[in-house]
Amino acid sequence: MPPLLAKLVLVTPQPLTLHPAAVYLSQLATRSQRVMRQSLDTMAGILTQGQCDALTLDWSALRYQHTAALRAVLKERYAPATANRLLCALRRVLKEARRLELMSSQDYDRAADIKNISADPPLMGRALRLGEIAAIMAACTGDSTPAGARDAAMVAILRGTGLRRSEVVALNLTDFDSTTGELQVKCGKGRKARTVYLPKGALFAVLDWLKVRGTEPGALLCPVHRLGTVTIRHMTSQSVLYTLQKRGLQAGIASFSPHDFRRTFCSDLLDAGVDVFTVQKLAGHSSPVTTAKYDRRGEEAKKKAVEHLETFYPHLTL
Repeated sequence: MPPLLAKLVLVTPQPLTLHPAAVYLSQLATRSQRVMRQSLDTMAGILTQGQCDALTLDWSALRYQHTAALRAVLKERYAPATANRLLCALRRVLKEARRLELMSSQDYDRAADIKNISADPPLMGRALRLGEIAAIMAACTGDSTPAGARDAAMVAILRGTGLRRSEVVALNLTDFDSTTGELQVKCGKGRKARTVYLPKGALFAVLDWLKVRGTEPGALLCPVHRLGTVTIRHMTSQSVLYTLQKRGLQAGIASFSPHDFRRTFCSDLLDAGVDVFTVQKLAGHSSPVTTAKYDRRGEEAKKKAVEHLETFYPHLTL
């Protein structure tokens, strides 16, 4: 073993009450102890070329050069989620080493100053086809009970505005402008408010629901008793999921989630040529990078886009 790595081997065994890895593991539930012990063994083996495990490595001897190199290896070998779990365990053990006064605060700050490994996971769910949305809406409007009108309004809002289901259930009657179709989203993600607008067809669906609901102040979308009685209170996010699953089964379409309406909303707007920053504002995304993930136009669209530049170079030929 190279001399630098040899310095990481714990020569004199430490009592478990003074061993940073053992102290960290003792704070975990039994099942978590087993998983995290394996994680620490893995990192100890990487750091010492297989010579140490979690209890024979001198964690207090780790410095930034060790942890930075370890991060690079984890990034290469593991998926981001797994690598970040290992890095989390590493930081916790280093923290215990500092608490036990086995390493200085300065050495700890430097060794623990390693960033998580970022990931770019694929989008969850799927985009809904126009025929599928029409079938879901038909399942709602074909139900002549108050629940049918409520569910049609729910689908219209999800499809027409791309709201998250938590945002939909938080809407109040006063957040809706029946003249313009404007909806005030006051409980957006990160407590950010925004304004969205219902397309005409969606506006009519909401107005039809209000004829059943009435004008009593309170939640815009409300629970409907099986006998048809409307209770003016907010629905739960789970009830939205259940309702859409029910209507999807009636429509005979493949499984989908409330978020699939949001994905479809963003993708359809981008397909229509709406700029990414406008879609970002409508969807309530914190960054246009998130919105751009919904762009499904692909390479052909980019190729066609740059063809417009030819008009600026009329005298150039290949």
